[in-house]
Amino acid sequence: MDIKNADPKKTEELLNTLGKKLGMPPEQLKNELMQGKFDSAIKNMKPDEAAKFNRVMNDPSLLEKLMSAPQAQALYKKLSDG
Repeated sequence: MDIKNADPKKTEELLNTLGKKLGMPPEQLKNELMQGKFDSAIKNMKPDEAAKFNRVMNDPSLLEKLMSAPQAQALYKKLSDG
């Protein structure tokens, strides 16, 4: 995974939210993803969710597009407030 081209603030927000939902520290999640290790991140996901996650995480432009969408912003707000 190459997240160097994605917006750092949005990437950090996503890692924090995902880390909480996956029960792992955001820094650990980031390190594993940067090394291409997705097992810890997707072990509790449904197969179709894991496939979508892998597709997004392997395409920085898709990640940026996803995080910029109004629906993603609303979902992030809902998840981070909960």
